[in-house]
Amino acid sequence: MSCEAESRNATAPEPGVAPPVGGGPAGQDIDPARVAQGLVERFGPGGGDPRVADAVPGFDAPFFQAGLCGYSDAAMRIVARRHGCPACVTESLLDITLLAGGRGFVKADLGDLADNVPGGDEDTPLIGQIMGCEPRTMAAAAIKMVEQGSRSPKSYRALAGADGPLATGLGPEGTRRLDTTPIAGDQAPITSFGAVDVNLACPVKKIRKKARGGHWLAQPDGAIEILEAVRESLPPSVPVTVKMRRGFDDTPEMAANFERIFDAAYDIGCAWVTVHGRTVEQKYVGPSRWDLLREIVSRAHERDRAAGREPRVVFGSGDIWTAADVFRMIAYTGASGASVARGCIGNPWMFRQCRDLLAGRNKRQPSLAEQREVLAEHFELAMAVNARMVRGGDAERAESFTGRTMRKFGIKFAALHPDADTVQRAFTQIKSLDDWQDVLEQHYGNA
Repeated sequence: MSCEAESRNATAPEPGVAPPVGGGPAGQDIDPARVAQGLVERFGPGGGDPRVADAVPGFDAPFFQAGLCGYSDAAMRIVARRHGCPACVTESLLDITLLAGGRGFVKADLGDLADNVPGGDEDTPLIGQIMGCEPRTMAAAAIKMVEQGSRSPKSYRALAGADGPLATGLGPEGTRRLDTTPIAGDQAPITSFGAVDVNLACPVKKIRKKARGGHWLAQPDGAIEILEAVRESLPPSVPVTVKMRRGFDDTPEMAANFERIFDAAYDIGCAWVTVHGRTVEQKYVGPSRWDLLREIVSRAHERDRAAGREPRVVFGSGDIWTAADVFRMIAYTGASGASVARGCIGNPWMFRQCRDLLAGRNKRQPSLAEQREVLAEHFELAMAVNARMVRGGDAERAESFTGRTMRKFGIKFAALHPDADTVQRAFTQIKSLDDWQDVLEQHYGNA
């Protein structure tokens, strides 16, 4: 997940730190088209590691849309998919919110959005991301997510209870165990989520004295216990993945904590780890350290070679602002792919441009007509999503809510307009669908 919406001090777009290494070019000097063609030659037309597609069918390219707090609902995800994004992650959902039901579970957008509006079938593969404080509640939330709440709410809360089957203990030689092995069987109705992602990255505040998100990087025992609980509670057919930052801070102790959790994730059976190039303490201030991501991937692959196994699948994250950055990160860091976060807000064409590079085409910039079409489409989809979240499905309230929440998207979309400042100011005044259409009429040409 990306929690930029909770940070008022996010650094403006700038390149990741990627100086020349061993006589090679700096990250920003790498030719993205050549990298893309190399991936196609190695892996086939999509350029993605086949192990990723084997784990999550349909995930056929070396990039995906990250979970973005306050942004990556079904509307944004569907727009991204229509422009070539192979996989998307939900906003990070708190375990206790999922178990309680209500708006948090609706926001996962399970199933169709509304009548005659694309929903579950188009929004795949979808990776559900969870974040929380306790192994048993995280495991129960993961089960509820993949089962889409097919049991009663009370039964999921019972799973997570202190005396429930997900309560933890210590087995032989101090290893962790589940008191029983439920839980979600392969016959469970798993219909929307291709994987479950555990968030050990978001720099949110602690809940009282309990860790969650990136704060677990300072407590490796607890982080590993959560990963074990989630992995053990789900059937093998459901991949578990992890989002981490490169450390809680820049001290040697936290670097060692990172390596311990990182290695444990794969040992436990997680399919891959996505590593963000900032620390938790940095939040979103300062550039992402691609050079340190490179070292993390290199050390991991050295350990793999020493153990006689395949190099691990690792995704990189941080300061991916353009399609070119996707391929520069892959080449510079040695990662299997890139997670695209803030860079794709208001720019779904970034995914199309990635596909262009993989196909050996010049990157295509969106015309004003294309921008107008997507802006209209995004608002319509957002209305459908919000109608499900407004009590009673009240259309007027859904439109009002959508008008307010789409301002932040309009501002980002406007960055591609020739008169960006004027259009951004116009989008800040949006209150309704009519207002939105007026901006399109005035600044994006006639319908």
